[in-house]
Amino acid sequence: MPIQPLSDNADTFRSALIEWYDANARDLPWRRSPSTYKTVVSEFMLQQTQVKTVLPYFAAWLEAYPDFASLAAASEEQVLKSWEGLGYYSRARNLHKLAQQVAAIPEDKLPTDAKSWLQFPGVGPYAAAAICSISFSDPSAVVDGNVVRILSRLTADQSDYKNSTDAAKAYRALVQELLNLERPGDHNQAMMELGATVCHKQSPNCLLCPVRSLCQGYAQGIAEDLPRLAKTKFEEVTVNRAWIKGEKGILLHKIPADAKRMKGLHELPDLALLEIAVPKKKPRLTRKRGITKYRITERIHALSADRLKAAPPADHVWVAPDDIPDLPFSGPHRRWITELLEAEV
Repeated sequence: MPIQPLSDNADTFRSALIEWYDANARDLPWRRSPSTYKTVVSEFMLQQTQVKTVLPYFAAWLEAYPDFASLAAASEEQVLKSWEGLGYYSRARNLHKLAQQVAAIPEDKLPTDAKSWLQFPGVGPYAAAAICSISFSDPSAVVDGNVVRILSRLTADQSDYKNSTDAAKAYRALVQELLNLERPGDHNQAMMELGATVCHKQSPNCLLCPVRSLCQGYAQGIAEDLPRLAKTKFEEVTVNRAWIKGEKGILLHKIPADAKRMKGLHELPDLALLEIAVPKKKPRLTRKRGITKYRITERIHALSADRLKAAPPADHVWVAPDDIPDLPFSGPHRRWITELLEAEV
């Protein structure tokens, strides 16, 4: 079924949505005394991460880096350490680079439109629209999974989409058409708020929805089945890692600067990099986790230092246990190392 036009009810939709938002918007720290910097930081942190997870990080971040200039002056290692546990570390590196670029621009020369903000590191169409509509009232509508879910239900759109990106492209024109030009930033935040607090993926609270009377999906009893996205196919991966304690400390791998992911962070070394065969003995620790389309089984093997054939390969370092708290890790590796150390006490 093609997307049904909402043009005839666009004004009703806008007014009902903004009235609901004014009465029900959550009290979030980036909405209090808003600034471009707070908006940028919140948008970077909220990518792929829930609000409840972001809240303590946002407060600590503002304490450490209250503005673009202070963030720009920090080292990358400091920034990664502050970001530790939020995941998707390219966000932290891009935010750091963005701050360095923005800090070098006179305030009155800072661009105010979404198209211009696409030049900054880590800023895609969604972030550019969110930042510029909220900070500068730029008339750019955001399109993400929340928006697609809301509009697919409003229009009872039963088209099959490969993924949320595919669906977002289909909805871009409609989203822009529905934008409240008098309050574009609040409109965009209202859409996010509606998707986060009412129009859930499962068990949507339709009776609380301010635009229920316009919702064809609700009227037809199919709202919860929309949008129709192809199911993600997950790939199973097993990684075998080493827990090696020697006279010089614990052996860690510092991920090199040219790595695709998590560059600059430390991790437990991969047995393959150390050229050590996987032991037959049961691992000291086995943990499962998911990253995008991968389902990963991490097996951590306790080994003696004499298993190393020679000096550790490049990018591997011996670290004293007392120095570990000062180094940047991903959240899982930090937890595993803490668990392994505590088990030895």
